[in-house]
Amino acid sequence: MNDKTTRSMTAAPSASMYGAPCWVSLMARDLGAAQDFYGAVLGWEFRKGRLGEEFSVALSGGVPVAGIGALAPRLTVAVAWTPYFAVEDADRTAARIRERSGTVAVGPISLSTGRGLLAADRDGAVFGVWEGELVRDWPAWRDSSPAWIRLLARDAFESAIFYGEILDWAADRAGCCEVSYVEDAVQLHREGRVLARLTSGADPTSDNPLLHPRWHVHFGVEDVEETALTARRLGATLLGERFTPRGREASLRDPDGAIFTVSSGNDTLPGSSPHSASP
Repeated sequence: MNDKTTRSMTAAPSASMYGAPCWVSLMARDLGAAQDFYGAVLGWEFRKGRLGEEFSVALSGGVPVAGIGALAPRLTVAVAWTPYFAVEDADRTAARIRERSGTVAVGPISLSTGRGLLAADRDGAVFGVWEGELVRDWPAWRDSSPAWIRLLARDAFESAIFYGEILDWAADRAGCCEVSYVEDAVQLHREGRVLARLTSGADPTSDNPLLHPRWHVHFGVEDVEETALTARRLGATLLGERFTPRGREASLRDPDGAIFTVSSGNDTLPGSSPHSASP
């Protein structure tokens, strides 16, 4: 058995990479319909997840990209793509969120492989927290980065302080995530790899949903125009598209209401992995 096979069979604990984004997930009203849509638009295949029949793992080229689950009828949360951050103790993190005027909407709840919660920061941007086993092969997902995240906040520095305090960013301990200021944004990185980007300029009163405080989830594709056309043909709404120094991108709302962005280029730094581009 080689090292790659061993890694594929072993799920790392969240404590091994505390504070870092560890997954992106969509809770949909109709799991089958969501799988059909994203399978056709992004070419994903799906395998059964370890969290039960109502949760699946999306694969791109055999590599885990994201999770899609069925939204429980009793939950009143919006259908949305959500990033999750790895922590050592979900209860302690929940207490920190409340102490700093954030909101814990769901949890912490116990699942088969760990404990999770859904929360919102002071601006209202929704994120998740996970304590427990990470998705198998997630290190490969992180290295190849078929998905990346970016926070659009009112003030990136204030948001960085909020997340830093609840997730132990830039703490004086081994293995923690570091924070730096690059190109008018706050960057989160660990072991030389960029993990997320926080930028200012959100406007919660705007008619444009792309300007609301939000964690934006991006997926890399070969042909943005063709991907957007396929998505629209299957019931999605095109919210906006633009050209950036990194390539073309389009932001879409899927038939269930979840917003995501597809991009032909990755927002990278020399020697780093892709991270989020502007919506």
